[in-house]
Amino acid sequence: MPDHNLLGGGSAETVLVPGVLAAMLIAIILILTLPRRMIVVPFVTICVLVPASQTLVLGGIHLFVARIVILCGLVRLVVSRINGKADVLAGGWHEVDTLFLGWALCRAFAFTIRYGTTAAVVNQCGFIWDTVGGYFFVRFAIRTEQDIRNAIRTLAFVASVVAIGMVIEQRSLTNVFSAIGGQAPAIRDGRIRSQGPFSHAILAGVFGATTVPLFYRLWLMNRDRFVAAVGVIAGTTMVFTSAASTAVGAYVAGIVAICAWPCRRHMRAIRWGMVGGTFALALVMKAPVWFLLARLDLVGGSTGYHRAMLIDQAVQRFGEWWLIGASNNQGWGVGLDMWDVQNEFVAQGFTGGLLALILFVLLVSRTFRLIGVARKAARSDRRQGWLVWVLGAVMVAHVAAFIGSDYFDQTRFWWFTTLAIIIAATVPGRPRQYNRSQTIRSQSADAIVLPAAIGR
Repeated sequence: MPDHNLLGGGSAETVLVPGVLAAMLIAIILILTLPRRMIVVPFVTICVLVPASQTLVLGGIHLFVARIVILCGLVRLVVSRINGKADVLAGGWHEVDTLFLGWALCRAFAFTIRYGTTAAVVNQCGFIWDTVGGYFFVRFAIRTEQDIRNAIRTLAFVASVVAIGMVIEQRSLTNVFSAIGGQAPAIRDGRIRSQGPFSHAILAGVFGATTVPLFYRLWLMNRDRFVAAVGVIAGTTMVFTSAASTAVGAYVAGIVAICAWPCRRHMRAIRWGMVGGTFALALVMKAPVWFLLARLDLVGGSTGYHRAMLIDQAVQRFGEWWLIGASNNQGWGVGLDMWDVQNEFVAQGFTGGLLALILFVLLVSRTFRLIGVARKAARSDRRQGWLVWVLGAVMVAHVAAFIGSDYFDQTRFWWFTTLAIIIAATVPGRPRQYNRSQTIRSQSADAIVLPAAIGR
């Protein structure tokens, strides 16, 4: 097992620079004092724009910026619950919440049992802090349509900042985020792979690709259309400056899903048709069907064969990982960099075993089901149906990205935010909106009494 710091995640660290420290403190203050509907803004901004490696060292304890921000957000959630606020989560506790919590705990348990060391326990405390803490904080922060709008507008802003930085990388080979831990862009087959504050160019492109359908949702809301257009341009720029086939594939998948709106009443037949087509291909192909990935090269120099071999070896070596995951996959393919598990589904099984993989697949499946049920319920309201359909396109883009990437940096928090947005937009029984006079009084109190602010 790699050498892990206290509550660390195993990634390379950079000591917190003064500018990031100031930004983190501002974010914490805003999360504790802003009206609840606005706290998603500082959270998304700091978690996306600050590289995951930025670390605050206190008395020998290493704490990542996102974890400190999440902790403060959870303090506000707990105080709100103690103060008796009903339904601190949109629609109350949901099946998706159960699956998410079960997946996280199962994966952490398998990892800890596999290594059986104190370092493993500490490492998985960090994992739970990131995943469970981050997920339930955004569930608390995103509860109404206004919250969703604020989240999308914030994503458009941060995507614009990152996109500008990635364009600069293309022209100067300099990462503008390098001063706070951003890495220099790589070059593959003569193409510069910009990555901004993300840990890899693929993840930078995936972030842009999976946000584009969400910006279209903002456009459909008939408000902030300029912001929506800027977000689409920024997300598209991120995709193509990352020079990653996975990002392009996710981008195309999201757009195709949006364009499939006329087929919405035939999705059951389409899904079964896709399953049948896959089986038909498996019957006529000499190699397993997943080796189609080896033929995909959307930007040049892609490593589709690596992805195909990764799936192939995971299937062939099922007995090595199904119980509690595997500790080493170096022998899965000599010279093929099998240690780089760039497939989210394979990564779930490799890290947490078969049960963790099943729970993760169920989490994705139930989220799609939630969207489908909400879309059917909105048959008489075409606009509402469109708004829900676009959320399905976001999920399709994520699943396409999962085939060629593993969310191991700040893209994790974007994934959690996606789930929170979908639940808030589709489940019944969302918390009621306070009227204008109540909101004004509450905002005035927020500026005076901190406990009252964090209790809302």
